[in-house]
Amino acid sequence: MRKPAILAVLLAATLVLAACGGDGGQGARAVTLTLNWYPYGEHAPFYYGVAQGIFAKHGIDLKIQAGQGSGKTVQAAAANQTDFGWADTSALAVAVEQGVAVKSVGVFLQTTPASVQFFQEKNIRKPQDLKGLKVATTAGDALTKTFPAFLKQNGMAETDVQIQNIDPAGKMAAVLSGRADVLLGFASDQGPTIQEKAGKPVSYLRFSEFGLNYYSNGLITSGGKLAKDPDLVKRMVTATAEAWSAAEKDPKAAVDTMKGASQQLPSPAVLLEQFKTTVTLLHTDATKASGPGVNSAADWKSTIDTFLRTGVITKAQDPGAYWEESVAPQG
Repeated sequence: MRKPAILAVLLAATLVLAACGGDGGQGARAVTLTLNWYPYGEHAPFYYGVAQGIFAKHGIDLKIQAGQGSGKTVQAAAANQTDFGWADTSALAVAVEQGVAVKSVGVFLQTTPASVQFFQEKNIRKPQDLKGLKVATTAGDALTKTFPAFLKQNGMAETDVQIQNIDPAGKMAAVLSGRADVLLGFASDQGPTIQEKAGKPVSYLRFSEFGLNYYSNGLITSGGKLAKDPDLVKRMVTATAEAWSAAEKDPKAAVDTMKGASQQLPSPAVLLEQFKTTVTLLHTDATKASGPGVNSAADWKSTIDTFLRTGVITKAQDPGAYWEESVAPQG
């Protein structure tokens, strides 16, 4: 081979290596994301972002892992057992109050999907109708913190209901079998699955419709990672916002990329319904003209005040204690 040709080959190889991470860390890096729960429709943007090469474009080789409740995901992120987490802001706020070094880098679900779920035939219309009923929940998930606040907001106490702590997979089975009257979960998660399995309609008491709205699920990471690797955090945040924007434009294509994500994965029809419900939760009045994941300090303050008023936390701090605005999505 002539020298010019050899040089051309070497140059091409160098460019390929640079694109793949040979430039000292700007290329594809293995990154873990632990979800708040087993995969369901809400998580479609992450799978779509991987399938469409959005995360790879930002130098991230993303591995998505199932979670077992926001509380556990927050602890895993703080302990650097996962690079990033997808968790409810209530669980984050509780952890911060306990001195756990973890922060939000952008809340995406800005209206909470938290709800009490039940078959329509139960004829439950208001929180007071829950008195004496068996409530299925899972220790460690976000709703174990906010359900007492929901009851308090509506003039009730935990002793007014019968709490049943059940593993994540067992909550729906308990309601389907009649062992529990209602379950605590996200309106964008269990309800559509139960409705499909039972063949009868499911209804909800949405927290946001009974005086308790707050920031819900978003991207979190440890304080250590923010300090040591802000570039990676910024790239992950940017890629996540792009993935959500892309998925919002083509919901069916997004949920189709979830095939095989989990043995517990709902049917394609349920996944699509779950994601379409999720899309309705992405903004407040302050952010409705912005892209997914863009937060406002005023909304953060409102959320913190709500948590304080309802007893989720005992001391309110400035938004900056919970949210790292410097790496959050902008505009």
